[in-house]
Amino acid sequence: MAIQVSNSETSTQPTKREQREAYLKSLLSTAQAHVPDALAFSDLRAKAEAIVNEHTFPSNRDEDWRFTDLSPMISVPFQAAESPSEIDMGALGPVQMPEAIARIVLVNGQYNETLSDIDQLPPGVVVGNLANLKDGALGDQLTARLAMSNGGHEVFTALNTAGFQDAAVVYVLRNQVVEQPIQVVYLSVARAEPIIANPRCMVIAESGSAVTVVEDFFGAHDRDHFNNSVTEVWADDNAQVTHVRLQREGAGTFHIGKTAITQGRDSRYTLVPVTLGACLSRHNLEVYQNGPQTDTNLYGLTAIAQSQLADTHSLIAMNHPHGTADQLHKAIIDDSAHAVFNGRVWVPRNAQLTNARQLNRNLLLSGKARVDTKPELDIVADNVKCAHGATVSQLDANEVFYLQSRGIDAEAAQRLLIYGFAMDIIDRIPVPSLRGSLTNTVTGRSR
Repeated sequence: MAIQVSNSETSTQPTKREQREAYLKSLLSTAQAHVPDALAFSDLRAKAEAIVNEHTFPSNRDEDWRFTDLSPMISVPFQAAESPSEIDMGALGPVQMPEAIARIVLVNGQYNETLSDIDQLPPGVVVGNLANLKDGALGDQLTARLAMSNGGHEVFTALNTAGFQDAAVVYVLRNQVVEQPIQVVYLSVARAEPIIANPRCMVIAESGSAVTVVEDFFGAHDRDHFNNSVTEVWADDNAQVTHVRLQREGAGTFHIGKTAITQGRDSRYTLVPVTLGACLSRHNLEVYQNGPQTDTNLYGLTAIAQSQLADTHSLIAMNHPHGTADQLHKAIIDDSAHAVFNGRVWVPRNAQLTNARQLNRNLLLSGKARVDTKPELDIVADNVKCAHGATVSQLDANEVFYLQSRGIDAEAAQRLLIYGFAMDIIDRIPVPSLRGSLTNTVTGRSR
């Protein structure tokens, strides 16, 4: 029997993978559109471009992105962020921090001299932008560390390296102690068309120094915006860095951020990341202990509602003996919001006599709220003390009833319980004005 073969035309529709590859290439070319000649760094950017070209845009089939669906981004034609127009000081009203000794502002990833305030710095502290500092006395130290943190092969980190237009710099010289916090503000200003910004920050604390840095991501409101940020923190031997990262961007923002920390021996690093904003956010947090007797403390809080998605992926690499790590991440999830936590503690064979603890606690305020949590301990060493865990719960009706029996109405009782849950994290922020504003924001959530 003869078999007839159809001569119908072969479909020319691109596959989903081809669509993701094309979209990532378009993001790369868009991010590179306004790279200034003063910050060409041709070798560095060429390597980053090659890394991006080796990847495809992440999908749910990638293990690291299994619970975070980036497909809504593919339909948004992001444009390059150009030099911002004049912005008055009123734009910083919601993020004013009176305790700060200095403030540096990046608007859509570009340094804004008018909004920045770096004139009252003590000796031994340099705050500014990379474009102005790279040719100065610290230029060699800055360029030697730029993009040298581990984790640079992650696709969005490489995208930032290929396309960042400037970088905020906080540099504390050897044995200098900065008593007041330094604030770095990333102001997103929406345009008529969706834009992509690649803000970058470098924090370097030399041996024996101490500093508190507050990063604040704010703006864009309900307009489509893609903020792809990278922060590199270098805590040298015996340095102390306290770091607060506040993300409260608008409901139209896609936020993907990397914080890469490199610690020297006897150093102490404490991070309090607070995630409140953006329709979709992802924080990739990586800590590398590069010396013995290193102390790492991570205390995070996520508070989301409506249809927000907030994803925290962390790695603590304890590469040397006598290291300690304490991680506590809490999430308050309301309406149909979705929180994701994936925390990994890596203890290789040479990291003997280490002590690590990891705990993720989640409070669901709605029957539609969702959380996916995966704390991990990856231990090869045989003389360590490590523990991890996760909890998911709702407001306890008995506790609400007890408070009502003491004359407190139901809504106030719920706010009080949420306050007790969140304040374990908020109280660790060493800035009184931030503690007050965050307390009002978080405890305003009640069912």
